[in-house]
Amino acid sequence: MAEVAAIGECMIELSEHADGRITRAFGGDTLNTALYLARLGVAVDYVTALGDDTWSEEMVTAWQAEGIGTARVIRCVGRSPGLYVIQTDTRGERRFSYWRDSAPARDIFRLPQTDTLAQSLAQDSFVYLSGISLSLYGADGRARLFEALDTARQAGARVAFDTNFRPRGWPDRAEARAAYARALSSADLIFASVEDLDLLYGSVDASPLWSERGRGEVVLKHATPACRVIADGDDQVIEAEPVPHVVDTTAAGDSFAAAYLAARLRGASPVEAARAGHRLAGAVVQHRGAIIPKSAMPKS
Repeated sequence: MAEVAAIGECMIELSEHADGRITRAFGGDTLNTALYLARLGVAVDYVTALGDDTWSEEMVTAWQAEGIGTARVIRCVGRSPGLYVIQTDTRGERRFSYWRDSAPARDIFRLPQTDTLAQSLAQDSFVYLSGISLSLYGADGRARLFEALDTARQAGARVAFDTNFRPRGWPDRAEARAAYARALSSADLIFASVEDLDLLYGSVDASPLWSERGRGEVVLKHATPACRVIADGDDQVIEAEPVPHVVDTTAAGDSFAAAYLAARLRGASPVEAARAGHRLAGAVVQHRGAIIPKSAMPKS
């Protein structure tokens, strides 16, 4: 069906400004990755659930304009997407507040359409999801998701997992660790970060990441602009080129994953893919917001 099926949630984003203005946009980690994949020429579908409201319609229209496939966006009657507010203090630190408990995306693995949706993943080259995706569904939904991923892998699809850990999305660390262990064992390509693993496990070495690495590849993003790539029996650290001025780090990891995955799908080596990821992330952090203008996309 697609080269990549990205699973997750997109929410309404409200940003408060110093002068009291509030601006509206849409945001979500796997949606950001799907959008950059589409810009890089990858056939990508977004897999989520939305409502039948005007905001949901705006989202779908915007995704289609970017070239994202929306055939697997389930629409739920009488429902609306989740919402979050961004507040920025005088030091530039951002605080997020969420209203998403009744968002339809949380129910995507327990709807009448779930079986058909789950079966469709077996036809994709890659299924992409994140730790935030895992936090949405609850134990029963995650069990159905993991079953779908196992079926897809048996049919030849590969799974890409971005650790992207947000503590507030989980009732406790134990539940998160159990879900992550299952996701890591199912993934053929892992995007992890030192920050995520430290938050979840207390240290990078304490995570089950290494015990699950009998196959596939790992991209471990460092706190500095560099990543460690472990693949094909090789283990290298790839430094990023210096960026003149960092404006906003939103979606740096999401865009890195998109460029890396796009490069791998086109036959690039893991090292070449990491360099492509650094180039796109380096462009993204020089602009405000998750999505940069198309004119600012780096030349491949």
